[in-house]
Amino acid sequence: MNSLCTVMADTPASENYQSRVGALRREKTRNRLIESALAVFAAQGPDAPSIDDFIAAAGVSRGTFYNYFSTTAELLAAVAGETSDEVLGVIDPLVLEIDDPALRVITGSRLYMGMACRYPLWGAFITRVGTRRGSRGRLLDEYLTRDLQLAVDNGRFHVASVVMARDIALGAIMYGIETLLSGDAPADYAEQMMLALLQAFGIRGKNARQLAYAPIIECPAPRGPIYDLVKDREEQISSDLEADAT
Repeated sequence: MNSLCTVMADTPASENYQSRVGALRREKTRNRLIESALAVFAAQGPDAPSIDDFIAAAGVSRGTFYNYFSTTAELLAAVAGETSDEVLGVIDPLVLEIDDPALRVITGSRLYMGMACRYPLWGAFITRVGTRRGSRGRLLDEYLTRDLQLAVDNGRFHVASVVMARDIALGAIMYGIETLLSGDAPADYAEQMMLALLQAFGIRGKNARQLAYAPIIECPAPRGPIYDLVKDREEQISSDLEADAT
């Protein structure tokens, strides 16, 4: 009787514990694969790496890789989407404090572009993997569409469709980041891009310039395990450059 009671008492707790441990292990392994992708990208770019490169960087077997991702493209999409979502996680609360939806669109876009310049490794990655991998169905797509719809509904933007407006805005953001990271852009390039965007959406003259050049909100650093790696990589690159200079 005592042994039966012991089994009945221990089994559910044991199963729950094993389930939690298994879930944590799977999450840790997946995070390791995602983090390794940024490290591999830093060395090779997003197009050259093979599955073997990611396996070696993460220290896992090929079978383990395929438990989480079917292809390298799927892994890169996860990295691009999740890092972008971490950025939006600190940008959107600031955007939501703004009443004017037109200014929301501009502020969110400028902050996102600014974050890419703040973390150029991530900025180069997010633009090279493209919007299909990095933003479609992710928070950038969701939040931008939300604010564009509000701007259209409130009569601030005049466009044929919100989908068209979203595509124009995403193109401006992604290509704008590429130009900013090239080092050839003027200091106010992001503002110039937003001014052109506003004019395309029907806001012109002094009002468009005021919105495009409005004082920007201070944005905190993104939080999360992926960005811990991004910051470490940026610091290492900066340290290496300083060492080379001396």
